[in-house]
Amino acid sequence: MNNQISFIPLGGVGDVTRNMYLYETENEILIIDCGLGFADEAMLGVDLLLPDISYLLKTTKKIVGMVLTHGHEDHIGALPYILPQLPIFPILGTPLTAALANEKLKEFNVASRVKTVLFDEQEKILGSFKISFIRVTHSVPDASNLLIKTKEGNFYHGSDFKFDLTPIDGKKTEFQKIVNGSSSGITCLMSDCLGSERKGYTPSEQSLSESFEREAQICRGKILITTYSSNISRLNQAIKAGENVGRKICFVGRSLIKAKEVAQRLGYLKINNGSEVQIEDLKRHNEKRLLLIVAGSQGQENSAMTRIANDEHREIKLNPQDTVIFSTDPIPGNEISVNDLIDTIAKRGARVVYSDISDDFHVSGHGSSQDIMLLISLVKPKYFLPIGGTFRHMVAYRSLCEKLGYKKDDVFLVDDGQEIVFSQNKAYKGKKIDIKNVYVDQISGEEVEGFVLRDRQKLSEGGLVILLTEVSSSTGAIVNTPTVIIRGFPQADINILGRKLENHLKNTVKVKAGGVTDWIYIRKLIGEVSERFIFKELHRHPLVLPVVIKV
Repeated sequence: MNNQISFIPLGGVGDVTRNMYLYETENEILIIDCGLGFADEAMLGVDLLLPDISYLLKTTKKIVGMVLTHGHEDHIGALPYILPQLPIFPILGTPLTAALANEKLKEFNVASRVKTVLFDEQEKILGSFKISFIRVTHSVPDASNLLIKTKEGNFYHGSDFKFDLTPIDGKKTEFQKIVNGSSSGITCLMSDCLGSERKGYTPSEQSLSESFEREAQICRGKILITTYSSNISRLNQAIKAGENVGRKICFVGRSLIKAKEVAQRLGYLKINNGSEVQIEDLKRHNEKRLLLIVAGSQGQENSAMTRIANDEHREIKLNPQDTVIFSTDPIPGNEISVNDLIDTIAKRGARVVYSDISDDFHVSGHGSSQDIMLLISLVKPKYFLPIGGTFRHMVAYRSLCEKLGYKKDDVFLVDDGQEIVFSQNKAYKGKKIDIKNVYVDQISGEEVEGFVLRDRQKLSEGGLVILLTEVSSSTGAIVNTPTVIIRGFPQADINILGRKLENHLKNTVKVKAGGVTDWIYIRKLIGEVSERFIFKELHRHPLVLPVVIKV
């Protein structure tokens, strides 16, 4: 692989989450981001999705480091699950990004730490890679794009961004740095494409402040605002709105409280003395004087917002005078869970405001078509590779490139695991790495295999049948009547099936003379016989678990 460099997405291409990208030379690998995704309701008992790092576990190349672009979960959330599997290497991130990531690593007792990099520092060197951090505006402070210089070419890694000219924190995109960094020539622009279908520019965060204050003023009960925990600018807007109308502020939800504490420590979040109240003190205050900032805007199971909506929260109950504001859009793939949460809140009688009915409380953190075309015009790359969006967003991104005079073939639309090789003024598709879905149970942190999900699906839809069968090892005959345990069936079906299946097994399962030599075969035979009989009698496909007891 002399005089060439590869780009390999392990997650985040054709998908909005699980962002993880590799820049690979002949002997070295640089990793950009380490994010997670959230499972949908069909993935029973699974909480999180991770990038598949099988390729990294097998490689003989040196991982020279990892760089984090910003502090959203889909870019840093997989760190505590993935870092323990990899060798030690330096990890770099801007101040808030590093602080949020390190808080997560401490929580999971992972020894690795992210080193803080300031935007005005000189380029950082990791192996043969030279990396410069460029400040961009997004829905979390300290978001960065990256200029990655190599001997084989220069790359602009344009992770999540928009061009907000009036950001809440006053920290604007470093346009001059983009131009200066790109002046030496950019081989390829890897660009956020999530907003490529929207016209114009994405509005400024400033437009929301007045809306928050208006709602805080007119609401006759308590007001609840739910947003991403890391959206510190949005939290500041909500806090200021509450303070301006005399409402006390309460943060609800572990992830939100942790993000708030980190941002306060760095001076990024400001709240007046006496404005904040703790959740255990809420009952001492008039609900008309409360503004709650609540975690769980994506309808996550067990989140604070979901528990409040389901009337399962010990300290917080909804009433018809309350207003709940969703100051987010659903992440693609989360629409069902978010809509279910909104319906549940509406059933409680509270007023619900969300992006489908009002644009007053959320603006995207991702650039729209004009933002994207502006970045393209500033960077002037030779090639393009859209990242961080679904395939339709990637196609729309390619159309924007064509509008600016680029050829269709200059834009690579790839799947996770597809290598793009850049070599001697040309770029082409290289090897294709098989990428599997990696499911994780958030409580245990253990990976969940695909067959476990299939069994859970079967269990949820068809019920469970456990067969306790005693088999003679010397004769192969079933000894005594099998015990059948049935769960998830109507009682009438249980009554019909139980005795019939016991007799059917005893009369059907036979082993040739000479006794049992293959107990796996016996267990499989009992299962298959039972499955056929259950379907014939009841037209059901339960999860059948044969338990063979040798006697």
